[in-house]
Amino acid sequence: MATDVTEVLAQNIRPEWSVRVVQPGATAEVDLATLASLDEPALVALCLSGRREAFDVIVEKHRRAVYQLCYRFVGNHEDASDLAQDAFIRAFRGLERFRGQSALGTWLYRIAVNVCLNRVSAKQPQTEPLDVRPHIDQRAIHPDSELLRGERAEQVRAAIAQLPKKQRATVILRVYHELSHEEIAGVLGSSVGAVKANFFHALGNLKKLL
Repeated sequence: MATDVTEVLAQNIRPEWSVRVVQPGATAEVDLATLASLDEPALVALCLSGRREAFDVIVEKHRRAVYQLCYRFVGNHEDASDLAQDAFIRAFRGLERFRGQSALGTWLYRIAVNVCLNRVSAKQPQTEPLDVRPHIDQRAIHPDSELLRGERAEQVRAAIAQLPKKQRATVILRVYHELSHEEIAGVLGSSVGAVKANFFHALGNLKKLL
């Protein structure tokens, strides 16, 4: 009996994973408890002003989504963890370039997608089953992608891995992260029309592959 993809596709959360940028001697527990109540523009401003522990709060807010995004590109937990940490390190180093023209999460997705696309261009990922992790993403698959329902996660991942890079990124962001076409265009640095075309062609290719 086929496993419902909505129940197993995102069993990939690693709650122990984090990026720490707090300087030695900082009172992280007190600061993080206080900083957690701030909105993201305030956190970015504090981080840029030298309160590096503010970035820990940003990481905590977004690490799960960024990790899931990386996993869906490379298909194994070790590489996904490395890529997610690399994405956050790049984000920290380049935070002064964040202008607030898009949501912080969209900006982080853009960095993570670029990191992942560079990785998949360099090597063929080794995949492992998602169901080795007990944590489940409860969000349903987007109705535009009914063809993914009922398929085994391994088959779906293998099919997605065969898509051209931009199509793969579009499917992952649209189906699993439920981003709008406009948001995906912002992440990929393309037009809304190009995103729609990529998604249409990706679904057609997946239908053939599945």
